[in-house]
Amino acid sequence: MVSIIIVTWNSEKYIKPCLLSILRQKDFNFKDFEVIVIDNNSKDNTVSIIENEFSEVLLIKNSFNQGFAKANNQGLKIVKGEYVFFLNPDTQLQDHFFPPMLNFFERNQKVGAIAPKMLNPDFSTQPSIRSFPDYPILFWEITGLAKFFPNHRIFGKWRMAYFDYNQLSEIDQPMASCLLVRKRAIDDVGYFDENFPMFYNDVDLCYRFKKAGWPIYYLPKSFVIHERGASTKRVRAKMIFSMHRSLYHYFEKHDNSKSFKIKKTILHPLLIFTAILRASWSMLSN
Repeated sequence: MVSIIIVTWNSEKYIKPCLLSILRQKDFNFKDFEVIVIDNNSKDNTVSIIENEFSEVLLIKNSFNQGFAKANNQGLKIVKGEYVFFLNPDTQLQDHFFPPMLNFFERNQKVGAIAPKMLNPDFSTQPSIRSFPDYPILFWEITGLAKFFPNHRIFGKWRMAYFDYNQLSEIDQPMASCLLVRKRAIDDVGYFDENFPMFYNDVDLCYRFKKAGWPIYYLPKSFVIHERGASTKRVRAKMIFSMHRSLYHYFEKHDNSKSFKIKKTILHPLLIFTAILRASWSMLSN
């Protein structure tokens, strides 16, 4: 069984097409999967759409916005499936989505997670694969070298503009907006870290998978359309600060070197300054 977890927040525009794209999978009977939606106190019609039109869905209604990590963990505590599928509401699965991914899991028992090919609404390929962040990557991003040389194997290492989206590949960090995970791998490394309420919780989880010997693969045989950042666009400036705080916490959590105390005296103010610049530019450009 596949347990599908969807976290919603004011997702009335997207949740119906998303759920219909799941239920229309001709390769699956409904008994083959369960759909769990955790709503983070939406103020629009998200909840009523689910309650009135999708009786098959298990809906959990939070009284306040618990954040992405905690809401997903609510779902993880009750899933029944051998596989867990994390899915954003602003997605639509394309036909024959599950068989290639499940077949790959069956043939490769040590694989911890699989990411599909993500498409923009115009069906162009959406960049969705990155390397794990490190200090050189941070330097290339802040100095602008990554932007000027996006295809360079060193300067562009984080965003990986050179990645071949037509090839099966072992990867570091796919988007968790559409990620199929082996439940045994989750049980092994633990749930989402709730100290990352919105950003970098997926990066942290993938890093723990790789560290524990659960490789992650990109599989271009399955497709999903993704309206990227549909929820976060509405609160762009606030999300920029949240993203930078989470990046700092990621380094703080995974850099166990004795020199981190020195590094953070530079890293923390640098990320604050960068967040202020990005947020200011975002507000001015709107």
